[in-house]
Amino acid sequence: MESKLQQNKKIEMFYQRSKEHGMKITPQRTAIYEELLKAKDHPTADDIYKRIVKKIPNISFDTVNRTLLTFSKIGITNVVEGYGQAKRYDPDMDIHHHFRCIHCGSIIDFHSSEFDNITVPDEISKQFTVISKKVVLEGLCSKCRKG
Repeated sequence: MESKLQQNKKIEMFYQRSKEHGMKITPQRTAIYEELLKAKDHPTADDIYKRIVKKIPNISFDTVNRTLLTFSKIGITNVVEGYGQAKRYDPDMDIHHHFRCIHCGSIIDFHSSEFDNITVPDEISKQFTVISKKVVLEGLCSKCRKG
């Protein structure tokens, strides 16, 4: 569970990045970011919309979706690829990796210094500029493995 201090640092980063990119800090954007911070399930835009519309009934899905895409462009959140489904969002900007359950679709964060320091193959380094490395493991989560 995140401490109040960690939450406050993330909110402060949200304000700072928004200002750096000339993005107004509106109540809707703040509410979307706060809802994203609470989520531990790597939610889709639809998930966030369903949660936020209870607080802000007149907000549109399009506003939520565009806001989340903007957040990812300015480095406030990461997009976790949807593997054929909708994009999912991750507010944890610290280095970490994901385990994806192929049965229920859940995405679980994990940390590994080995994976953090994985060597990029020469043939990739020669052809491309690598700016980040993320490992995604796939299999069955503990709930699905039991079922």
